[in-house]
Amino acid sequence: MRFLNTIKVLLILSITAVSLHVQAQFAKGADVSWVTQQENSGYKWYNNSGVQQDLFTILKGKGMNTIRLRVWLDPWEGWCGKQDVIAKAVRAKNAGFRIMIDFHYSDYWADPGQQAKPAAWSDYSFTQLTTAVYNHTVDVLTALKSNGVTVEWVQVGNETNDGLLWEDGRASSNMRNYAYLINAGYDGTKAVFPSAKVIVHVSNGWDNGLFRWNFDGLKNNGAKWDVIGMSLYPTRSNWQSLNSQCLANMKDMVARYGKQVMVVEVGMEARLALDCKNFLIDLMNKTASIPNGNGLGVLYWEPQTYGRWQGYTKGAFDDKGRPTIALDAFSSVAIASAARSATDPSAQTSEKQSFRIESFPNPVTSELTLRLPPELANGADVRIYDYSGKAVIEKNVRGYAHRIDVSAIHNGLYIVKVNNGQRQATGKFMKE
Repeated sequence: MRFLNTIKVLLILSITAVSLHVQAQFAKGADVSWVTQQENSGYKWYNNSGVQQDLFTILKGKGMNTIRLRVWLDPWEGWCGKQDVIAKAVRAKNAGFRIMIDFHYSDYWADPGQQAKPAAWSDYSFTQLTTAVYNHTVDVLTALKSNGVTVEWVQVGNETNDGLLWEDGRASSNMRNYAYLINAGYDGTKAVFPSAKVIVHVSNGWDNGLFRWNFDGLKNNGAKWDVIGMSLYPTRSNWQSLNSQCLANMKDMVARYGKQVMVVEVGMEARLALDCKNFLIDLMNKTASIPNGNGLGVLYWEPQTYGRWQGYTKGAFDDKGRPTIALDAFSSVAIASAARSATDPSAQTSEKQSFRIESFPNPVTSELTLRLPPELANGADVRIYDYSGKAVIEKNVRGYAHRIDVSAIHNGLYIVKVNNGQRQATGKFMKE
């Protein structure tokens, strides 16, 4: 009867050697393709202390490690053209960022509602189009390589919900052509950077039906890709449900196609900075939780924007050019990555054990009970973090069972880490 009246939750946690290298593999970053155009118009950025700094320095300080840059073929005034992309990529590389290149295969925006051919390609036959896609991909990537930039990911098309290079490559009318164009970009990428991962990017990461239709069509027509990319732009009222649907979709993509997944664009209204922070933390942790390291990362779209630049209101800087609290979410990803490494074979040693966190009742109200295996019983550090990444409880323990007073911390979801210098275990609990 005692057990019928008490809710007991047993969280089984893997103990693994978690290296900083593995934690760094989770991509947390931003698309900042507007940066040079904004600087040309007089934009300046400041850290949270009000000190003017280079944008890349500020983003690096917020915990980001990846920069995404879009490429247009022959854009107005050269912004996002080849030379502009090289300049930004070199800056990002020198600042220590990993690089993703996003080919739109257009002179301007390519997205679900427009996939216009570049003017120079407007009269090409389909054979000429596939050759042009290959040559353009090779040309830009070769130029980047010649400037010392290593590209880690390449998007072949941007938000290709209904294909690219319309009408020839419109998926709803000619899935075969769509697949052939994807393959042209894939082959061009591998010709320059054989180890780069090729991304096919579709918007509305919550829409499993759209993704199945798109990638079933590509698979059935022999398309090649390495990563399924997603966009997600929720509101205050729906971010929790969309994140859950996005996670379900990501897991389905991994299971259905055997490919990795990545959220390559996210954003939320700048005025909702705290909601955006919570959205990002939840999404990054969900993405990092996908088994076997198949959730690669999350990137914010143009967070440096403020003052309604070109009508965009989903930046993550305030009107004084300082980062909002939303960007603090990226500092928590190291915790998510540590949890992810427990399911990533590349991060595991041959010695795997487990221990239980027992909480009575559930959720925890005032006291958390930890039970440790012999490997950690000789002495270990316990740290409890809130979901912003701040340590709220720290103590050293010795022995098998421990009771930790959590009555003073706020309600919410917490991460607990136990570390003896050689092994580390990570888990979660709810406080109410």
